[in-house]
Amino acid sequence: MITMGHKELARELFIGGYNCSQAVFAAFCDVTGLAREDALRLSSSFGGGMGRMREVCGAVSGMLMVAGMLWGYTSPTDDGAKKEHYALVQSLAAQFKERTRGGSIICRELLCALSAEKKAAADTGTTPTARNDEFYKVRPCLRFVECAADLLDELIAEKGIS
Repeated sequence: MITMGHKELARELFIGGYNCSQAVFAAFCDVTGLAREDALRLSSSFGGGMGRMREVCGAVSGMLMVAGMLWGYTSPTDDGAKKEHYALVQSLAAQFKERTRGGSIICRELLCALSAEKKAAADTGTTPTARNDEFYKVRPCLRFVECAADLLDELIAEKGIS
């Protein structure tokens, strides 16, 4: 039986209509231990830069939720663990900025810098954008989903989690 990799699964989920955050977060259920339905529900608010407000990129939010599930801290008084986790978060964000060449983790800035459809950055209405061939031609979002999954897979391999 051939198992699909995280990047491929994230891609499939996104193309299947799940938002960017859901695609990344749910692709890693095998390592987070969450049921897919729970992962999809938990990450549903973060698509389109948090409910289409074009704030933090949903792929980044999904990536950081996986990082929290795998390496997050639980004690409110463990400043060392907090510092270590925040360093991890900042490192992942910096790598995302570098690899996407968008220089940002903010959805609207990424869409303005890298989208063939500049008006997408200003579209903060609640109606989801239709997923059709044109969407995938002009939006860089699929690339962001794949990048976030790649970064997580590299970190998982580095830290020796299977």
